[in-house]
Amino acid sequence: MDATLILFDDAIARDWFPFCLTRPAGELRFGTMTLRQRAERRFGLRCAGHIAAPHLRAFDEPWAPPVLNGPPSPDRPTLFLSSRAVPDGDGLALGPEPHLLAMEGAVCGWYAPAGTPLPDEAFLLDPAASTPLLPVREIPGSLLTHPWQLVTENVERIVSDVSWLHPDADRPKLPHGVHVLGDGLIVVGANVALEPGTVLDTSGGPIWLDDHAVVRAFSRLAGPLYVGPGSTLLGGSYEASSIGPVCRVRGEVGESTFLGYANKAHDGFLGHALVGMWVNLGAFTTNSDLKNNYGRVRMWTPNGAVDTGAVKLGALVGDHVKTAIGTLLNTGTVVGPGANIFGGSPPKYVSPFAWGGSDPASSHDIDRFLDTAALAMRRRDVALTDGGRAQLRAARDEAVRRGWMGTS
Repeated sequence: MDATLILFDDAIARDWFPFCLTRPAGELRFGTMTLRQRAERRFGLRCAGHIAAPHLRAFDEPWAPPVLNGPPSPDRPTLFLSSRAVPDGDGLALGPEPHLLAMEGAVCGWYAPAGTPLPDEAFLLDPAASTPLLPVREIPGSLLTHPWQLVTENVERIVSDVSWLHPDADRPKLPHGVHVLGDGLIVVGANVALEPGTVLDTSGGPIWLDDHAVVRAFSRLAGPLYVGPGSTLLGGSYEASSIGPVCRVRGEVGESTFLGYANKAHDGFLGHALVGMWVNLGAFTTNSDLKNNYGRVRMWTPNGAVDTGAVKLGALVGDHVKTAIGTLLNTGTVVGPGANIFGGSPPKYVSPFAWGGSDPASSHDIDRFLDTAALAMRRRDVALTDGGRAQLRAARDEAVRRGWMGTS
């Protein structure tokens, strides 16, 4: 079908702190792919762009579609889908007539054939409350409500993704000295390097090593596990996690997600955490993911602290965060993007662009921050473009406008 896919951040997605300051929600990883990639595969459509908050208009990543100024011209069929939507089912046909899409009874999309009216801003911000008189078509899937669901529901998503994308995969021939436990599925992409002394444990679920992944000796991988293209596991224990592209990870990692292009190159524990792009976790950086009283974890949000309902939940770490050697993060910590943390154990809420992390009033000089970001990205052969710089400046301005700077 010659149709276009547009993902939109509604009012809920625009509050998915800390990631809402630096990227549209569709560019967050869930299972083995981003929410945008999932929608593209399920509908068989290319995403032409995101509709998101104004401070994201200059968003610029070479592998992602841009943030649009508004709905495109109505001269071709267009599917507007909530970026919080997690569609299931293959080849979801759209048909010739305009209609709304719903998941689990909640409106989450608008299909506009060429020449028909497009959704207005009120619909894009709150589809459930601004519903036009169009037929509603229920499709399989679910809507995420909170960003920590990308952690708490990720393990099941890895399992379903691998069975969906590799239903008939045969177990590959592995190099001598690589040990396999269990009878689960193993998927190995092109040019994957597995050193002798590696253990692959599929007793709890499948393992997918994507193209050009590298696994160094003395690594123990336990499924369900996804390792993205070009990522390197440097040794340690990795279990029930999603590691995006071009990451370098060492130590103990459990039920955590790396969006991509992040470094945890030294020992330390990371559990039930979501780590943004261009993060560098210093040696022995560790997070707690379980309270001493085994109680449910509360987490800071823009609308106040929320009981997540989870007993295990570590940290949400925004894009471009840096931590010093020996940093200790408490259970349920939220770290704003651009923060540079040093000095031990920061509070459970670290402001965006914080300098040090313990004093809410101390912030990173934006020009020095941008210089560091450009240097870190250049080390991975990615340029911080003028658009990227403008977006990060806009992120800081938005954090100030919304009162997220200097907050404890």
